[in-house]
Amino acid sequence: MDKGIQKVKVLLAEDDKNLGSVLKSYLDVKGYDATLCVNGQEAINTFEKGYFSFCIVDVMMPIKDGFTLVKEIRERDKTIPVLFLTAKSMQEDKLKGFSLGADDYLTKPFSMEELLVRMQAILRRARERRGGEIGNNIFKIGEYIFDFNRQLLSFKDKDQKLTSKESALLRLLSLNLNQVLDRSYALKEIWNDDSYFNARSMDVYITKLRKFLKDDKNVELINVHGIGFKLVSSIAY
Repeated sequence: MDKGIQKVKVLLAEDDKNLGSVLKSYLDVKGYDATLCVNGQEAINTFEKGYFSFCIVDVMMPIKDGFTLVKEIRERDKTIPVLFLTAKSMQEDKLKGFSLGADDYLTKPFSMEELLVRMQAILRRARERRGGEIGNNIFKIGEYIFDFNRQLLSFKDKDQKLTSKESALLRLLSLNLNQVLDRSYALKEIWNDDSYFNARSMDVYITKLRKFLKDDKNVELINVHGIGFKLVSSIAY
């Protein structure tokens, strides 16, 4: 996992407890933050209470199957990446999954290495769709170009020089574009601890960045109550 990108929070819905435990342990070791749910109802309840960046969903689950679960997830978040796990290889199931917005399918049995490669490919495509990093520490945020190394935020013919902390914070937000950036994580990365006084300081920098980003109506820096911040760009690339 690249430094500066917070752990990808994975919702793992798998009713086979043994397989689910193995998958969770493997993902955690590989730098992800996986939450295991053993049925579809538990998974949707968990999804509504937290925030996740990736879903791994078994098709055949009790109480609420994977197709129903993903349909309900898609009603709440249309862009979150989804990887289906299935013991079936029937074309009809794959077509149904893709029609619900699945990004990929993995048929059991599969290797852990293949799962990881599929996840990395899906996440890479998701970042490309929403913009994100376009060069070596150069980011496209709506109509803005942010050059982290030069500490420069550009909008058309207008340049804004940033301070070191402004640049570091905007970089974290850009690396997690259209995802929630956890407040505590950002504080520890930039200020080295998440004390109250540092949190107040970060709020000041967020206000400054919001002012710098106001020229593009498709870009918004929002507070996610009790969690952190989210840099949103509604332009798809």
